[in-house]
Amino acid sequence: MSGRRSRQSSNTPRITDDQIIDLVSKLHQFLPEIRNTRRSNKASANKVLQETCNYIRNLHKEVDDLSERLSQLLSSIDADSPEAAIIRSLI
Repeated sequence: MSGRRSRQSSNTPRITDDQIIDLVSKLHQFLPEIRNTRRSNKASANKVLQETCNYIRNLHKEVDDLSERLSQLLSSIDADSPEAAIIRSLI
C-alpha cells in the first residue's frame, strides 16, 4: 500500500494512519455481524473492510428484492385504488 501512497500527487491530501484507524473503527460500528460478536473490539481492519463490502452487497440485494416486490405489488392493484395511493405516498 505504501507504493500507492508514494504515487499520489503533492496536491492530494494524504490520509494518516490515525485517520484510517478512525474510519475503520466507524465502519466497525455499522456492521451487525462484527458488532454482535464477543471479540468485536479485536476485529482486524481487513475483516472490517471485508464485512463492510459483504454488508453493502447484501443491502443492495435487499433493495433490489424490495424494488421487485414493490413493482409486483403495484402491477397487481388498480392504479386508482386507495392501496395504490398509500404505496405512492410512501415512495
